[in-house]
Amino acid sequence: MPTIKTQKRFLLFSTLIVGMCSIIYELLISTVSSYFLGDSVRQFSIIIGFYLAAMGLGSWLSRYFVKDLMFSFIWIEIILGLVGAFSVPLCYIYFSYADFEGFNIFILGLIIIIGTLTGLEVPILTQLLQGDKLESKELSDVLTLDYIGALVATLIFPFVLIPFMGVYKSSLLFGFLNIFIGVANFIFFRSMIERTRKRDAILWTVSISFIALIGFAGFRANQFIDNWNTSVFKHPVVYNESTPYQNIILTDNGAEFRLYLNSAIQFSSRDEYRYHEALVHVGGMQLPNVKHVAILGGGEGLALREVLKYPELESVSLIELDPEIIEISKEFSQIRTLNEDALSDPKVDIINDDAFVWLMANEKKFDLIIADLPDPTNESLSRLYSISFYNLVQNSLNEGGAFVTQATSPELSPSAFWCIEKSMIESGFKKTYPYSINVPSFGNWGFVLASKQEMDFAIRPELELKFLEAESFDHIFYFPSDIKVSEVESNRLDRPVIMKYYLKHWRSLHAEKI
Repeated sequence: MPTIKTQKRFLLFSTLIVGMCSIIYELLISTVSSYFLGDSVRQFSIIIGFYLAAMGLGSWLSRYFVKDLMFSFIWIEIILGLVGAFSVPLCYIYFSYADFEGFNIFILGLIIIIGTLTGLEVPILTQLLQGDKLESKELSDVLTLDYIGALVATLIFPFVLIPFMGVYKSSLLFGFLNIFIGVANFIFFRSMIERTRKRDAILWTVSISFIALIGFAGFRANQFIDNWNTSVFKHPVVYNESTPYQNIILTDNGAEFRLYLNSAIQFSSRDEYRYHEALVHVGGMQLPNVKHVAILGGGEGLALREVLKYPELESVSLIELDPEIIEISKEFSQIRTLNEDALSDPKVDIINDDAFVWLMANEKKFDLIIADLPDPTNESLSRLYSISFYNLVQNSLNEGGAFVTQATSPELSPSAFWCIEKSMIESGFKKTYPYSINVPSFGNWGFVLASKQEMDFAIRPELELKFLEAESFDHIFYFPSDIKVSEVESNRLDRPVIMKYYLKHWRSLHAEKI
């Protein structure tokens, strides 16, 4: 039988583990919710708020736990382990069938259950440690280790769990840890529990059943994710990886290859040339020389492929936040065929950095800067469409240089599109040229070109483009009155209104099959 000292140490160790588990569940649910719904600030804020309130409810309810505290703690860990383990799998399943309002309610229900059970833990652990048998009078024993557990959780979540396990398997792992802690405490503290054969049998049966269920879910995890991807994505998924920055999906049906980031399509092999020619050449062809270019984003190398067509080109700086995008774009034969091995060209300098941070430190001047960035679905991405960002861009442009950014769909999110142009104007660009083209995979897609001087639009025939031609300039700058929006605010760092504008259509877009 363990000594009192050993029991106390193990109970404190349990405090550390349960502190980790509860924070991990909160982070996992917040991450999954932001993957599916966008607007990570809103999702994290709401979930954290309800989680803390639920913890308060659990703490209040703990006053009714006065007898057989250890047995109560053990059952709390077992139930919390089951709910936590299947929190992410249930989110995946529910998202496939529910509307967005229903999904929000479901998420909040999960977090309230987890928060309430977590709120019960600390008061019960404190009472156990303050009991005569364990002889600890310090509430700080529990709180210190609980906070340390939370710190450990927040460190391993972005650097270990998401890159190496993903959200699905991480929830199963920490659910198992919760149940394991419950069972281990049952073994260590047998003398403190009012035991009967029936109670013991029920606890062992439930614990083993839950562990077996989690083990089965872990064993079938890859198959579940594959089946879920098949039900959500139009084409078979050939690559699925979560990085510290995003979830990356590649699909391939033999005739068409697609890249998705956080479930939003980035390109399709059947029509990506339309998008990338419009992004690069509408502005690039109007410059007397395209010698030095910076591409912000575009780690798959498709915009880079177009830039490399300019015979006078001397250097390209490619700024991509996520190194995994670069790696798969170099390794996957389908992407390498599309980008024509552009990422291996000696003129290219690949820099893994945040575009905003890189621009702040950059001292080089460029003839053309291209922003091939994801849509503004969260506050981090929204700053890449802000007045401050466009000020930084201007600091890195030659006097006769040009800047172009993808600007979402002027039909699906017109307010976001015109917000981008207004922000560029307010940043000091003398001329802006909003334009749009039809990309079948996306629909009507928009761009905004800006420069410090007026441009005359013409084609450079030697570039041998597949889509753009001289006649394109007769219509790409035209916008029907029903998609023009004049009453928009500019996007600022401290007030990212573009995210609100964009997310108006996010729900309807992502509620449908991708």
